[in-house]
Amino acid sequence: MAMINIAVSNASTVAKDEDVATVVKALQKQVDTDFGPAWGVSARLTFVPKGQEPNPQYWWLVVLDNSDQAGALGYHDLTPAGLPIGKVFAASDLQYKTSWSVTTSHELLEMLADPNINLSVFDEGPIGARLYAYEVCDACEDDGFGYEIDGILVSDFVLPAWFESFRKPNSTDFDFRKHISAPLQLLNNGYISVNDLASGLGWLPMSASPNNARATPPPGSRRQRRTIVPSKRVLSKP
Repeated sequence: MAMINIAVSNASTVAKDEDVATVVKALQKQVDTDFGPAWGVSARLTFVPKGQEPNPQYWWLVVLDNSDQAGALGYHDLTPAGLPIGKVFAASDLQYKTSWSVTTSHELLEMLADPNINLSVFDEGPIGARLYAYEVCDACEDDGFGYEIDGILVSDFVLPAWFESFRKPNSTDFDFRKHISAPLQLLNNGYISVNDLASGLGWLPMSASPNNARATPPPGSRRQRRTIVPSKRVLSKP
């Protein structure tokens, strides 16, 4: 499999460089030993300290404070070279009392599984034809379902079988940590973007928990960008 190079940059005021660098080391292990073998991807992560420019030929994952900061950067959808970019909002995580290391893991894994934010699974079930976004951490994204690598909390993630509605409950593993027992199941505080084709309303969040603030995609996030056709996505400035 081809090696993907990803630059992880710190542009946050609440996450220190040394902390981000430590998280990057844990995420490299997660990709190498857990996620990569399950999903058939391979990536090399490079930490970029605050104030330094990431390699323009790499995919980018940027740790920001919040979506307002992303707005100041123009809600960029792609790197200057037209490559995938992911964003982590560390200050927002602190506001919601959630772990920014889990969010960083979440964004990294979802970028690896669906780099162009255009993949989905068609399911024609008893409630009608639907598209389910190919987001591999949303269903089990709550910190309580995460796990530690070298003392760093990272996100659980679904396995390919989660998207296969023909699977019977408890017939196989549906997520890495084995919390999920059936295909398309959402755990507590989990969500997924769904396009109900009959409604014509486009992509909407479906949440397992009422009043889940994080189910609403913040501006600049992957889920928000899914509603933008690739030809309209904005490049970052060189």
